[in-house]
Amino acid sequence: MKFAVIVFPGSNCDDDMVYAVTEGLNAEAEKVWYTETSVADYDAILLPGGFSYGDYLRSGAIARFAPVMTSVMEEAEKGKPVLGVCNGFQILLEAGLLPGAMQRNQNLRFICRPTELVVENNQTGFTAGYKENETISVPIAHGEGNYFCDEKTLKKLRDNKQIVFTYKSNANGSVADIAGVINEKGNVLGMMPHPERAASDILGSADGLKLFQSILNHWRESHVLTS
Repeated sequence: MKFAVIVFPGSNCDDDMVYAVTEGLNAEAEKVWYTETSVADYDAILLPGGFSYGDYLRSGAIARFAPVMTSVMEEAEKGKPVLGVCNGFQILLEAGLLPGAMQRNQNLRFICRPTELVVENNQTGFTAGYKENETISVPIAHGEGNYFCDEKTLKKLRDNKQIVFTYKSNANGSVADIAGVINEKGNVLGMMPHPERAASDILGSADGLKLFQSILNHWRESHVLTS
């Protein structure tokens, strides 16, 4: 399996993503610069955290129009797994690949610390390695991680089980404690906490590695079924 790690001007978690894939999964990962026009040769697409374009206008608003995003959106439509973490999540929201929007943290401060998440839906290609309602430790590092959506959208997210992760203790004010959501098709996941920073015990937690293992296992299973 081959992962693409999209790099925008201001990305700062791309190396962490590559490490999680190459060292944690023993799989292949390549950095793909934002000016590229195709990611069709990759099996999964990862959008890392950071401050793309300096977070001017608002987080992810400019990166959403980067040349590579046209292909990312096309591959997502085909069903290819796409994971956006922190700034990557913000970009997916701006691109319309996921519902909702991000606001400044409720306390108007940047928050950087380990946090406990609850796995609300373990029936996805990203979370099958977890137990339902399992509590995991994954760090957060963001200033605009306050997820918002209207009541109609929230009801739809709940009815479709699109809320994948929630905060056990909500640090940023996100509606319904939401930490991560998935699209209706189930192949695009956005989350504010950083699983790539929890991919090894040496980092303080290896809970995030299960997410990457789930992606790999789901890909393998789908290719066995289609081969």
